[in-house]
Amino acid sequence: MKRWYVAQTRPHSERRALEHLANQGFDAWLPEFMKRRSHARRTEWVRRPLFPNYLFVHLDLDAERWRSVLGTVGVVGLIGGSLTPTPLPDQVIEAIRARVDDDGLVAIDSAASLRPGDTVRIADGPFADLEGIFVDLADRERVAILLRLLGREVKVTVRADQLERT
Repeated sequence: MKRWYVAQTRPHSERRALEHLANQGFDAWLPEFMKRRSHARRTEWVRRPLFPNYLFVHLDLDAERWRSVLGTVGVVGLIGGSLTPTPLPDQVIEAIRARVDDDGLVAIDSAASLRPGDTVRIADGPFADLEGIFVDLADRERVAILLRLLGREVKVTVRADQLERT
């Protein structure tokens, strides 16, 4: 019976390992998401692995030559016991796949875990390094927070990806 297993990869070699596993006929999956990257006053969105240095491989240990996964370029090993890898519960893969959008990316809601009253810090933008209190979601990509400015609390709307929980 086919089950999902976790393969550990070398640093920054997830895509290379995925390609080599596919070339060998293995069913492998690398969940990715879009991450905002800022560098030198430039901001861009890049694809990044949801779990850096790991990917998932769908294997039947009894019917497939699964040990060849261990010799695949970019793969360090399979996570598990000393003799055989440990299968991942199917619910884990189902939960991640349920969040995959039309582009094949896992949707990440950075503000979804915040509750009204949580203390947050603005990571970048015009209010960088200021701390505030999370009020609520303004829309899909923005949140409302209270900042202490000029001796009073001011409600400000910022992008959700600019916040860090403190």
